[in-house]
Amino acid sequence: MISYIIRRSLLSIPMLIVVSLIAFFILTLPPGDYMTSYQNQLTSQAGLTTSEAEKMADQMREKYGLDKPFLVQYYNWIKNIVVHGDFGYSFFYSKTVAKVIWGRLGYTLLIAGLCHFISVFVGILIGIFSATHQYSAADYFFTILAFLGVSIPAFFLAIFMMYLFSFKLGLGVGGLFSDQYIMAPWSMARVLDLIKHLWLPVTIVGFAGTARNMRVMRSNLLDVLGLQYIQTAKAKGLKNRTVIYKHAVKNAIKPIVMSMGSALPFLITGEMITSIVLDLPTTGPAFYNALVNQDMYLAGSFLMMIAVILIIGNLLADIALAWVDPRVRYN
Repeated sequence: MISYIIRRSLLSIPMLIVVSLIAFFILTLPPGDYMTSYQNQLTSQAGLTTSEAEKMADQMREKYGLDKPFLVQYYNWIKNIVVHGDFGYSFFYSKTVAKVIWGRLGYTLLIAGLCHFISVFVGILIGIFSATHQYSAADYFFTILAFLGVSIPAFFLAIFMMYLFSFKLGLGVGGLFSDQYIMAPWSMARVLDLIKHLWLPVTIVGFAGTARNMRVMRSNLLDVLGLQYIQTAKAKGLKNRTVIYKHAVKNAIKPIVMSMGSALPFLITGEMITSIVLDLPTTGPAFYNALVNQDMYLAGSFLMMIAVILIIGNLLADIALAWVDPRVRYN
């Protein structure tokens, strides 16, 4: 088991390098950079002439290395991250990338982590219930709910929920805190206010994942329950609960365990879209602004963060699968 973990961990290193290189390359593909829009701002708002604005933009490019070739920019960026822990400077927010990310990452991981736990736990339980009560009224209800969950986009569900609670029910939604707690120091009252606002984004982001896990668990469990070894176990007189939870669920749950690693980054991207609609202080609005304004170091750091979470999530999922199925660790 230890050798399997070491082997999978070593394979993650070149994968992360390739992902970071591709992400950084894609960010440099659009024509111009942040200094192009900065030059336009100097001309239109600061009243500088075109030559003066161009000179200041070129000085900024030279200062932050944006005038260097692509590979040199990438090397310097990665070197600063590995050696100094410096992710670069955010031109749009006028602060270091680390300050922009760390101020928002906690809320992002909190929402995504809660969604991940709920979607897996609730999805598996509903899937088991639907499979063991096939063609019942509850099974039809959860099946329709699952189809809605995988069909409705997160941004549309967020807009609908905002409309429903704000205009129809008169309840305030949006943000993670009430006005009096936005800049307040942490206290029990602020934590309770966060919990009061947290349920809406968690419900919106986790709805699709719960629906998907429910459908996967239901279909897999129905397939497993029809296998011969399950029929043999029942014929030997084992209790139905023992057959289902000790033998059938253990094999039916494997596809969900395999997908757990890749699900968390998708939840984070779903959280990004939802946070833009609900105006949440998470990484979503910052990443969107970085892409729109070609703030390459900030956007590249966000993509690196998602890649790292994806690789670590897949590693943990592989370890969990090897623990569930010992045959995996020998392949």
